[in-house]
Amino acid sequence: MSDRFPPGFLWGAATSAYQIEGAAAQDGRTPSIWDTFSHTPGRTAGGDTGDVAVDHYHRMREDVALMAELGLTSYRFSVSWSRVQPTGRGPAVQRGLDFYRRLVDELLHHGIAPALTLYHWDLPQELEDAGGWPARETAYRFAEYGALVGAALGDRVERWTTLNEPWCSAFLGYASGVHAPGRTDPAASLRAAHHLNLAHGEATSALRAAMPARNQIAVSLNSAVVRPRSQDAADLDAVRRIDDLANGIFHGPMLHGAYPERLFADTASVTDWSFVHDGDPRAIHQPLDALGLNYYTTSLVSAADPHGADARADGHGASPHSPWPGAGAVAFHQPPGERTAMGWTIDPSGLYDLLLRYAKEAPGLPLLVTENGAACDDAPGPDGAVHDPDRIRYLHGHLASVRRAIEAGADVRGYYLWSLMDNFEWSYGFGKRFGAVYVDYATLARTPKASARWYAELIRTGELPPAPGA
Repeated sequence: MSDRFPPGFLWGAATSAYQIEGAAAQDGRTPSIWDTFSHTPGRTAGGDTGDVAVDHYHRMREDVALMAELGLTSYRFSVSWSRVQPTGRGPAVQRGLDFYRRLVDELLHHGIAPALTLYHWDLPQELEDAGGWPARETAYRFAEYGALVGAALGDRVERWTTLNEPWCSAFLGYASGVHAPGRTDPAASLRAAHHLNLAHGEATSALRAAMPARNQIAVSLNSAVVRPRSQDAADLDAVRRIDDLANGIFHGPMLHGAYPERLFADTASVTDWSFVHDGDPRAIHQPLDALGLNYYTTSLVSAADPHGADARADGHGASPHSPWPGAGAVAFHQPPGERTAMGWTIDPSGLYDLLLRYAKEAPGLPLLVTENGAACDDAPGPDGAVHDPDRIRYLHGHLASVRRAIEAGADVRGYYLWSLMDNFEWSYGFGKRFGAVYVDYATLARTPKASARWYAELIRTGELPPAPGA
């Protein structure tokens, strides 16, 4: 197998607005659910917030220059909804849009293709106060917001993503409560999942009406790779139930126009699904130009003792509440192998399996790896350099899996490293570092790590450089 990637392959890095921008109350921006959540005592490690984050709002040109230095051909970023439309309703705030106009212009000046994500978890607080994602109206507000951004930036941004990881928004936000808005209502989480699906469909239609036909629209799913602990029938059924709740609940209506056949029966004790209206599956099932897949690790499950603990989150933070409403008695197990600083098992084969699955699930639909990376315990050495061989080995293994999937017939068009730089890592605060660029949180100085230089060499040559110790 060749280690060379095809010509025209997109080489990118990704970030999200709340994790990097800061300027939380500047130029008309109002609180999102993550502002409220992070300012609530006990919700984030160390009480950290994204008020300043890594101050990308004021250091944008410096950060784009770093991207150009690394040779990135694309940059995936998200727009802060409450910066552009502070109440989630009404006209756009031009000062907010102007920041993204400047960012896009700077990227294009350096020959870097912007890839814009409309929603990366930062719902305007006023919309949460009105019901949040469990409320149907939020889906229509999202479509209006998408149309505003599409009209403002669609002439210069060709790559668009509606939602990032709607599973996290629905189930970590409204079932387990470890993410904003921190609610623990299983029925509300299933309503949220449906309305996120509807928001995706309505926004896709709104974007197509507001933008040039050449623009490409995608969604980014953190589709789980769920494996059974054994081949027992009960364990295989546990895999099926988790797969439906992790994957099918989103890709079913988005890609095929229908929810998984057994999902409604599995969750009947939680909700009757009366919030799914006639015509909703058709509205959700809009043609896409690409599918984004975010991958970090695999899940290992089995049937659990029905008198024991119910399903629990695996790797998403401690909570007494399950993010798997209706899953029944399912147990998660730590897969064997080396782990990242998040405690997630390193398994590049999972990315290969995921890409091949969706190559079959959605034949003819181009695929993008829109997030992949590792948290490591990074620190500058005596020479001031940041050596992160563990991250390089992680990236090498996963990119080799991408290359192998392409060889096997998967139409993978690009790869976005998570993340461009260290940032606010949600409920973990600033305690976990995913960046290829080290950020000193006291001074906000940026230092490319060894992994950034390794990635730059890959981009320059189109061929995987060796990894330390490989």
